[in-house]
Amino acid sequence: MRGPYGFELSSNCKSCKFRANGFFCQMSPAALRDFDSIKSVSAFPEGAVLFLEKQDPRGIYVLCEGQAKLSISSSEGKTLILRIAHPGEILGLMPALMNMPHEVTVETLRPSQVAFVPREDFLRFVQKYPEAYQNVVHELGADYHTACEQLRTLGLSASAPEKLAKLFLGWSAGGKETRGATQVKVALTHEEIAEFIGTTRETVTRTLSDFRSRRLAALDGSTLRIPNRAALEDFVSL
Repeated sequence: MRGPYGFELSSNCKSCKFRANGFFCQMSPAALRDFDSIKSVSAFPEGAVLFLEKQDPRGIYVLCEGQAKLSISSSEGKTLILRIAHPGEILGLMPALMNMPHEVTVETLRPSQVAFVPREDFLRFVQKYPEAYQNVVHELGADYHTACEQLRTLGLSASAPEKLAKLFLGWSAGGKETRGATQVKVALTHEEIAEFIGTTRETVTRTLSDFRSRRLAALDGSTLRIPNRAALEDFVSL
């Protein structure tokens, strides 16, 4: 069934064309059949909120297609973006396991297909299939690693340019090499990039201009280009 945002909705994990190396994608046929029976699949537009910080958990969300940002906010209204979720990732895992309020807000960055599983059904599924439990442990470990990297970038970097350089290096780690430069799609505004490193939009805009003039990095629309990763890495280590 074709969804309203340009891709076909798939309720069958085994035949899903988005199937990759995600949380549930590589499980046994029996587990996939059971997972299909407890999930519901929906399409969301850009800017849709899947759940809010401090909201009680209803279940878990699997990002099948699209991207979503995970953020936290202060009582003063300041926002910090923790990371970008990609296809195959599970969202809301810890709150569902612990039955505690969500620690982050999740919002789609572009049209996305999302599978939802109610909390009680998910817990029974994990108990039934040891392979799913192993995936839970792996996912929690990956989340912990990402949190540590975010803290390292924010807490141990001396300046906003250094933080931005580290952020770009992380984003471009799996980027496409084109004509000697690393390229990666970044569907974020300057304001959102600032929320990644705890600074202002004006600082990001000024730093991007400096990076471009020094041929360290350039953001053209939604495409981040890094002409020389070694030079950007040297900048971080100065």
